[in-house]
Amino acid sequence: MKINLDSWIRENQIKEVECLVSDLSGIARGKILPAQKFMCATRNQGLRLPESIFGQTVTGDYIDEIDLDPRASDVLLRPIAETIRMVPWYAEPTAQIIHEAYYFDGTFVDIAARAVLCRVLDLYVEKGWTPIVAPELEFFLVKVNEDPDYPLEPPIGRSGRQEIARQAYGIDAVNEFDPLFEKIYDYCKAQEIDIDTLIHESGAAQMEINFNHGNALDLADQTFLFKRTVRQAALDHKIYATFMAKPMQYEPGSSMHMHISVVHSETGQNLFASKDGKNSDFFLNFIGGMQKYVPPSMALFAPYVNSYRRLVQDSDAPVNVHWGIDNRTTGFRVPESRPESRRVENRVPGADANPYLAFAASLACGYLGIIEQQEASKPVDGSAYNLAASLPRHLEDALLRLNRSKQLRDILGQRFIKVLTQIKEQESRNYLEVISAWERQYLLLNV
Repeated sequence: MKINLDSWIRENQIKEVECLVSDLSGIARGKILPAQKFMCATRNQGLRLPESIFGQTVTGDYIDEIDLDPRASDVLLRPIAETIRMVPWYAEPTAQIIHEAYYFDGTFVDIAARAVLCRVLDLYVEKGWTPIVAPELEFFLVKVNEDPDYPLEPPIGRSGRQEIARQAYGIDAVNEFDPLFEKIYDYCKAQEIDIDTLIHESGAAQMEINFNHGNALDLADQTFLFKRTVRQAALDHKIYATFMAKPMQYEPGSSMHMHISVVHSETGQNLFASKDGKNSDFFLNFIGGMQKYVPPSMALFAPYVNSYRRLVQDSDAPVNVHWGIDNRTTGFRVPESRPESRRVENRVPGADANPYLAFAASLACGYLGIIEQQEASKPVDGSAYNLAASLPRHLEDALLRLNRSKQLRDILGQRFIKVLTQIKEQESRNYLEVISAWERQYLLLNV
């Protein structure tokens, strides 16, 4: 449904508008304008940001302008009307709207995260295919941590005690934080974020909220807004919500599992199943593509040095690219399903991944598998943890593999890969400057 922004803003008596874009870390960047000024700006190319925000690290530093405009010049922001939503946590009526970034010649800013996903989705459109996705986001609730040198702790629930034992699927453990989850669901309903199931995961105060399946771009927008929403709702209750991949020692990590299927754009037929209900060659080629290309895509699924702490054996996270039927030890799980709902669950991405880039990488890997007719290996029946690890074990290795893959550079964009590499290399250098408590504990007086 086409939305007239001026009418929507007037009808909802909006006072301010948040103009949002996602940087490569998934952080919301942009501007906040009075509603009248926003409407005027959209008509006069007045919404602008420096291109350099897309070359910004998670620490707020900027990369060298090797692949950016050395003038640090502006790009245009154009509102995507169907993404306008209320911001439910403000007292004053405030709207938020996701924007696309363009150069003044009318071309996409090709290093913007949302544009990378659009680039991949255009390849599917050309073939008459439509990807359907359903992400599952895990996160930890933790006590407010004012000093980053101190380890994180679970927060106090309504019982007045911290959770110390693992409570996977525990109903009462979720109920410890009922007021918070009621607020999350209320906030999501107000923003038309289509979330579904809430469960307690295996970590202390670790939760998971699942989305209903839908259009890949729309779900990426919703996931981008959802992470911000959960953090805000938690702050309202004086606790933190974190999507770090591995925030707590001795606890499991947090993932962003992605259920993916592909349907025919005109008929809606699920292309992952053949007429007799078995897995189609199309589906097996898709899995074959993920097996070949997910390892060199890891910098998009595991974008930080912390991300790789999650990907260890016997920790509910994959260490290789095997697949299996309803097998959670594999990188790619195929749930038991009817032909119309046949799908694959990519279990590799961490909760810390930018949803636009994780969606883009998953779909790019599958697309390449279909085009190249990559054969999938045989499904694994037992534990895939007993098989050799094949995923990168650290960020530098992931970046090296990404830059060696001509196919991924071509499909995701050469310039984007260069900028992403610079950002991640700078973040890695910053991390190496930090001396950990482990080093002081075991090396200070022993070596």
